[in-house]
Amino acid sequence: MTADPAPVLDLLVAFRRSKAMFAAVSLGVFDALAGGPKAAPDLAAELAAHPGALARLLDACVGLRLLRRDPAGYANTRAADAYLTRDSPRRLTGYLRFTDEVLWKLWADLAAGVRDGTPGWGRTFGWDGPVFASIFSTPELRREFLMGMHGYGLISSPRVVEAFDLSRFRRLADLGGATGHLAVAACRRYPDLRAVVFDLPEVVPLAREVVSATEVADRVEVAAGDFFADPLPDADLYALGRVLHDWAEDTILTLLRRAYDRLPAGGAVLVAEKLIADDRAGPDWAQMQDLNMLLVTEGKERTLGEYADLLGRAGFAEVDGRTTDAPLDAVLAVKR
Repeated sequence: MTADPAPVLDLLVAFRRSKAMFAAVSLGVFDALAGGPKAAPDLAAELAAHPGALARLLDACVGLRLLRRDPAGYANTRAADAYLTRDSPRRLTGYLRFTDEVLWKLWADLAAGVRDGTPGWGRTFGWDGPVFASIFSTPELRREFLMGMHGYGLISSPRVVEAFDLSRFRRLADLGGATGHLAVAACRRYPDLRAVVFDLPEVVPLAREVVSATEVADRVEVAAGDFFADPLPDADLYALGRVLHDWAEDTILTLLRRAYDRLPAGGAVLVAEKLIADDRAGPDWAQMQDLNMLLVTEGKERTLGEYADLLGRAGFAEVDGRTTDAPLDAVLAVKR
């Protein structure tokens, strides 16, 4: 029997699909259609693009279910309006552009990263030092990246905070909480909960702006600080969303022990990361993110057992994990 070539053929062209989306975002296709349908020639004139070439990209985006055909020409799908337009509060465009302009180049050197086991910043860009200072060299670039991660958070955080019954907790501190999406989601679900978003000073203005626009703003504070160096806020529940996967074990243990020492008895840590299955056979989302961590950080994605081991070494007990249908899963660990 001949082997099924479908998996190989699909992966052979997978990069073409993502690059078509990246190009459409970069050219401004989805923003141009945010107000309604337009004909291809009108779009070409507006975007200063070759009419025939743009029509081919537009057709590809229809096939990718990012655009739809309309009697007036082409129109955004609901997904494109929500996630691929610059004025949408749910936009992923900042992270998408970071993926196109930075991660794309790092992934081109994946084989080299596997050979030497180190992140690719020096290999790919010649950067040595605080790489994110090089990437986010202006407040505008930082803001757009954070808003892209905010879009991710709006998808994941509601699933994370409902994975466990957190109603017994009274004060949540979201360490490295960025725009506050997890704190807001938690306060929406638990009406007796109060929260504080704790992040670096340069993140605080955007966090305050985003939180202040929500209906739970009166229960969510924003505070500046470095969770490795500054006193952690008082709380009986600490959240760590997409934080632990950035670091090697020694650094993670330092942070977890700081949280453990600060928590009262019965307090807990809520970890939001995508869990690799115990047999490491999937899910592919986590496996691909694990390779991304190889190229970008000193960290990695982990199994529930690996997180339980780290949390146990920091002093936590009753470690439990729940998978979700979102980009992040949830782990809850209680202080003895």
